[in-house]
Amino acid sequence: MTETARASRHGVGESARRPDAALKVRGEFAYASDLWLEGMVWGATLRSPHPSAWIRSIDVGPALAIPGVRAVLTHEDVPGEKFYGLERRDQPVLAIDQVRYQGEPVALVAADHPETARRAVAAIRVDYEPRPAVTDPRESREFVRSQPVVKGDTFEAEVVVTGEYEVGMQDQAFLGPESGLAVPADDGGVDLFIATQWLHVDRDQLAPCLGLPPEKVRLTLSGVGGAFGAREDLSMQVHACMLALRLDRPVKIVYGREESFFGHVHRHPARMRYEHGATRDGRLVYVKADILLDGGAYCSSSPAVVGNAASLGAGPYEVPNVRVRATGVYTNNPPCGAMRGFGAVQACYAYESQMDRLAEACGLSPVEIRVRNAVSQGSALITGQVIDSPAPLAEMLRELERFPLPPPAGSDLRGLPGGVSQTTHGESVRRGVGYGVGIKNICFSEGFDDFSTARVRAELVGGEPHVTVHTAAAEVGQGLVTIQAQIARTELGVDDVTVATADTSVGSAGSSSASRQSYVTGGAVREACRAVRERFGGLPAREALALFGPIEETREYRHRPTYPLDPATGQGDSHTQLALCVHRAVVDVDVELGLVKVVELAAVQDVGRILNPQALEGQIHGGSAQGLGLALMEEIRVRDGVVLNPSFTDYLIPTILDMPPMTMKILENPDPAAPYGLRGAGEPPTLSSTPAIASAVRAATGLRLTRVPIRPEDIALVQDGEGS
Repeated sequence: MTETARASRHGVGESARRPDAALKVRGEFAYASDLWLEGMVWGATLRSPHPSAWIRSIDVGPALAIPGVRAVLTHEDVPGEKFYGLERRDQPVLAIDQVRYQGEPVALVAADHPETARRAVAAIRVDYEPRPAVTDPRESREFVRSQPVVKGDTFEAEVVVTGEYEVGMQDQAFLGPESGLAVPADDGGVDLFIATQWLHVDRDQLAPCLGLPPEKVRLTLSGVGGAFGAREDLSMQVHACMLALRLDRPVKIVYGREESFFGHVHRHPARMRYEHGATRDGRLVYVKADILLDGGAYCSSSPAVVGNAASLGAGPYEVPNVRVRATGVYTNNPPCGAMRGFGAVQACYAYESQMDRLAEACGLSPVEIRVRNAVSQGSALITGQVIDSPAPLAEMLRELERFPLPPPAGSDLRGLPGGVSQTTHGESVRRGVGYGVGIKNICFSEGFDDFSTARVRAELVGGEPHVTVHTAAAEVGQGLVTIQAQIARTELGVDDVTVATADTSVGSAGSSSASRQSYVTGGAVREACRAVRERFGGLPAREALALFGPIEETREYRHRPTYPLDPATGQGDSHTQLALCVHRAVVDVDVELGLVKVVELAAVQDVGRILNPQALEGQIHGGSAQGLGLALMEEIRVRDGVVLNPSFTDYLIPTILDMPPMTMKILENPDPAAPYGLRGAGEPPTLSSTPAIASAVRAATGLRLTRVPIRPEDIALVQDGEGS
């Protein structure tokens, strides 16, 4: 069978227009927070003010006495199982006898007006007995997972560099807060319209808690205002459904911005100690690493994050001897789970910082040290897994090095750190250049049954062929709806394609995470389209459909199998596919005030095959922006388990003024095992941009700077002799 059918407009490889583009630009796109149904009431959540406390009593009477309040629920009102969770069912629907983090849900309210619901929440009286909280992960004795990776037995070298590194708690900072509408159904079930990343796993967690069979819990995807991992876990889903079933009327819950910070998981903060040994000419001999990840109060996806951090803990370098251990622990800090990069981000910051130190110790350039140790096709990861598809890392680094550098900063204040605030005219500004390399697994790993389902229907509408594609894959802003339509046009040669709203009436598509949807859902759509095309019997679509009538096929697509890491050695083919991205960052730093301006980011990424050029460029820009945020500004500040900055006033994310111009080169070296040869592209830029920027700031200041985000005081106080 040929790779594609006859050419079609806006097919694979073209920058097809997104169907939601104009609506979003005009502000007309319907997000989950815009949902409305006649007769609905509003839900709200009471959350714990303490990171750790016993609950002695809950008095809901004052809330019920408020006019307009319809219901107040506690853990005693949960109709089914009282716990849920992605990998372990350890998180209570509502706190039972204790709270384990600040913001844990304790009670629910439904009222005729959202302000009434909020007043009722404030009226509930809870008798807490605060207790000591474990907030330093080094003091935790409760482990989520500890995964070693062990290879070789030589741990002496001519050149040795060590370092201790920290990564702060980053938030996904999506713009659309958690929201949804639960509607009770005539069959005793519930229909939930929700912004999520994984419809079927939501359903499979919800149904037991609601005491319902899965077929009576139906989910439909509503407009998603960003995700980046934070919508993999449940937030308000079960709470809205509980209230709707209790009241037998629709219930809507929408979090405010502050509540959103407490309502979803975050990126794991990390403490890491690394030791690299090399020959005098810069060839790696060994890597030792101890990676400690703070998982917070509940498990979420921490076991998988630990597996990624361990297996990718030495980066895309050939290392014959390895002693790496990644450990995730429970604390009374906010729960942490999936965020773009998923464990690989934290490790990347540390190992890339080490490669810079090793370059200096060996008298080599940052690019040369990386080229000398770069993996290529046929290389083995530290887990023993052989890279069996193109991995042209050395070529990518040389390409990056050839990009021209931006001109020096001029006298225009807009181009200087601090901008037009008149903080400097350049007298204390120093320029630095840094490099970063990252490797990220694509799709789910370690034996997970990772698949997607697609249903494709072809029929004549008004005498012309029309194709409908139906999957449960969540469009979270990445352009997946567009890609599905492009594949259908390419495979069937039909221009008129509709992508149906994702819901649970079709088989699971898995999560919109791990850069996997173009791979697995794209693969499923391609297979279903090819099955339809086979039934055309070689006829053009119009003739076949006129002769045979509507044709519908459903197909599942699975990537090649993966295997769990050996619990003692960490060896094993745990990943489906690996993706590389390299960054160069140019920064200007006001060394007196500690202000940093990223002047330029340059990136080279191998994507296997480009499916949509414009969407791909957007992914690289977006991933780079999140990496910039982690490098310089983004951190949830937590003190003794209490979040200090749950707002976009105090939690800073890059704006258009913070993002520099980007130079990019995209390579296409197809992966023969993947649909169309594609390689997942959304996450790798987030890895390599952070260490590149940190490296550039170090180059400008001469400071070690072993923690991200780098803050002005980390630079200015040290320059003044007040830091270390």
